[in-house]
Amino acid sequence: MAEKKANPFTDLIFNVIVPSVVLMKMSGEDQLGSVGALVIALAFPVVFGGYELIKFKKFNFISLLGFVSVLLTGGIGLLELDTKWLAVKEALIPGLIGLAVFISTFTKYPVVTKLLFNDSVLNLTLIKQKLSENGRQPDFDKCLMRSNYLFASTFVFSSVMNYVLAKMIVTSPSGSQAFNEELGQLTLMSYPMIAIPSMLMMMGIFYFVWRQIRQMTQLETAQIFKMQ
Repeated sequence: MAEKKANPFTDLIFNVIVPSVVLMKMSGEDQLGSVGALVIALAFPVVFGGYELIKFKKFNFISLLGFVSVLLTGGIGLLELDTKWLAVKEALIPGLIGLAVFISTFTKYPVVTKLLFNDSVLNLTLIKQKLSENGRQPDFDKCLMRSNYLFASTFVFSSVMNYVLAKMIVTSPSGSQAFNEELGQLTLMSYPMIAIPSMLMMMGIFYFVWRQIRQMTQLETAQIFKMQ
């Protein structure tokens, strides 16, 4: 039996809470020091991501961007670059994801279609049959296209908010104790102010698609989804 992926609470602990606490509370020269704290804090998401990769044998574009993001953050701190590059980096990662989602709209495999409209989640054969019988397939294709645009816009929101938060919170020279503490605050603040709103937007998009499927096929929820 395949093992389940780590739950979101575990992800939150290793990718947000522990690194933030290390940066904010252990960057003093009488503790780990600014460099030591930065290295230890960034090691948690890297090691945790590597563990998941080995355990679940899954790797994707978003995981790669996350890994690159951690390396760039470490490079900015260790090389003591101008903090403006941190804001640029914070905006760049979700911006690239949003661009990839937007471009996928013009391919045979839009991201929303791959995420939701697939045989592991939905009874595709029955849904396609009903869409065809009701003459609604073209309308549903337009629905999926609009949903993909909306999905891309959630990453645009994340990109803009990441840049604004980074400019507002991280103002001290990189490589300093204050920089580490502010980086920890940024990590903590980004979860409730960016990650949760983005997640709610995505849930709203999936709800919209589900409602459209129901309206266009006249199927009940139990018929639409594959129940395990």
